[in-house]
Amino acid sequence: MSVSRSCLTGCLVIGGALLLFPPSGDAAGSLSDNSAQALRLSPGKPAQVKTPRAHRRKALPRPLPPEGILLKDLTTGEVLFQENADQPMAPASLTKIMSAIVILDEGNLDDDVTVSRRAAAAHRTKLYLKPGQVLLLRDLLKAMLIRSANDACLAAVEHVAGDEDSFVEKMNAKAMTIGLTRTHFQNACGFDMPEHYSTAEELAVLTEYAMAQETFAAIVREPSAVIRTADQRKTYIARTTNRLLGTMEGVIGVKTGFTRGAGRCLIAVVSREEKELLLVLLNARHRWGRAQNLIEYGFRSPDASAVALTR
Repeated sequence: MSVSRSCLTGCLVIGGALLLFPPSGDAAGSLSDNSAQALRLSPGKPAQVKTPRAHRRKALPRPLPPEGILLKDLTTGEVLFQENADQPMAPASLTKIMSAIVILDEGNLDDDVTVSRRAAAAHRTKLYLKPGQVLLLRDLLKAMLIRSANDACLAAVEHVAGDEDSFVEKMNAKAMTIGLTRTHFQNACGFDMPEHYSTAEELAVLTEYAMAQETFAAIVREPSAVIRTADQRKTYIARTTNRLLGTMEGVIGVKTGFTRGAGRCLIAVVSREEKELLLVLLNARHRWGRAQNLIEYGFRSPDASAVALTR
């Protein structure tokens, strides 16, 4: 057996195999009989040497996706705070603001609407409507804006346009009419799709347009609505997804949204005394805390210091 003397203290190379062991207090590099019996390796297989934890390369954290933020004073038209406000992002159920505008433009709210199988099978947030149920278009509009119910949304848009694709064409045409050049829709309810996007800036414009319509503004400020089928056999309670309504002074709407791709979204309009604010949050990492901080900042006097924005 050959023993290399070129190894550093605390190791031996025996027959091509590297052996590591704690250094002895007597003579570093020597191997006692007991130690030799304890270290048994197959010939030709080197010992596995693990990198100490302190020297392992740590994976760099992935950068967080951007947030889109716009805070506007509607009284003066001044933008008080913005971040990535012109960047196209997924809008989630904020999409339903545009859907509501098209429904109000082209539908009769007193129409009876029969729920299709496709509408009843809508995913995620829903009222759990059944195929064949008949409801007023007005009540479906309430359910889609207050509860963000996707089954109510699909039933409404199918009634107004015949099918969702035709309705989406109307949405995009309306976007161009309003002047939204960085907004495009691929569905009526807000599901993630490659060509479904808007910006915080343009969603603010869309919201101002919608809030100017009395019916829309009245619906989005309600914390809940009672929805009944035409035959009165089934009653649904649509409760708002907007936590600010009824808990924060002056909040009068408007809409929440969430998908995996869009993150947590919010549009809020808040009115106090003679001042009114509009806040748009896209992909907010702390939606409710961020909203409250920004709104309170917006109502501060101009010479007051800005509050810390929760990250």
